[in-house]
Amino acid sequence: MDIRLKRAYERPEASDGIRVLVDKIWPRGVRKEDAELDEWLKEIAPSSGLRKWFNHDPARWEDFGEQYSRELDSRGELVQKLVALAAKDRLTLVFGARDREHNNAVVLRRYLLALAGG
Repeated sequence: MDIRLKRAYERPEASDGIRVLVDKIWPRGVRKEDAELDEWLKEIAPSSGLRKWFNHDPARWEDFGEQYSRELDSRGELVQKLVALAAKDRLTLVFGARDREHNNAVVLRRYLLALAGG
């Protein structure tokens, strides 16, 4: 399973494969037609409470990952949708956060790869 991560502010490329925005909130300053998304799965994003608590604070990263993974456990249908998309083609999880290492897309990618056994 080939799952990549890309900021919404980076130019879309054909090599991205299937592009899915995984944030609850649309990235500021990005026009929908410029994003070239195949899907916007806002329901797969962390709950508003968890997102606000985390606030992209690296000191809360480990706890955020654990809590978001538990939320993903209860979103089986959405998770399976992403697994099915990734089985078809390269899947690029698109996110808006500045921090490329501490954001929900990183946790989601790790979660999906673990499900696939890799």
